[in-house]
Amino acid sequence: MSRDELLEANVNIIKPVTEEAVKFSPNAMLLVVTNPLDAMVYTAFKVSKFPKNRVFGMAGILDTTRFRAFISIELNISVENIQALVLGGHGDTMVPIARYTTVAGIPLTHFLRPDRIDAIIERTRKGGGEIVKYLKTGSAYYAPSLAVAEMVESIVKDKKKILPCSAYLEGEYGINDLYFGVPIKLGAGGVEEIIKIELTDQEKEAIKNSEAAVRNVVDLIKL
Repeated sequence: MSRDELLEANVNIIKPVTEEAVKFSPNAMLLVVTNPLDAMVYTAFKVSKFPKNRVFGMAGILDTTRFRAFISIELNISVENIQALVLGGHGDTMVPIARYTTVAGIPLTHFLRPDRIDAIIERTRKGGGEIVKYLKTGSAYYAPSLAVAEMVESIVKDKKKILPCSAYLEGEYGINDLYFGVPIKLGAGGVEEIIKIELTDQEKEAIKNSEAAVRNVVDLIKL
């Protein structure tokens, strides 16, 4: 199946599911997991006409978990000690932010040389493909399921966790009218706040590249 055929198939799944949700659960929140993630969340948002805080996507938690896991393996340190952040679209253009990554509060650069950090970032970007290669058929489901459970718990229990998710941007990070991976505060109100962080020029350039990749897929949908 080509990329365009896959995109069309997933759009044909998202649209009727969204329409049913609006019809029977008009006060629901829509948590989208289907790939291509950011484009599918955008589709659900446009079809549902729900407010932006009630439509969001799971991706950044999964990508961040892989980033943390690869760092944990490299350092032989508990993954529980590692805090990390991955921004951008869910795919090869995602942007793991090493500057905001720490081990027990200590910057990652204290433990690893830049070339090793770059290698882990690249492995994180290709992490989905690595899983598919091992599974032979299908794709990841354990980690995405855990990520969804964490998001749902944060909403139901109003934990207001800061989590990287695909959220609708209206000027944040210089991006408009697009779903994109950013840190958000997730609580009973859904996306209650988009957390804006300072980025270097290099990080901003990477974000722009990721934005372009996501927007290219969204434009193919022609909503």
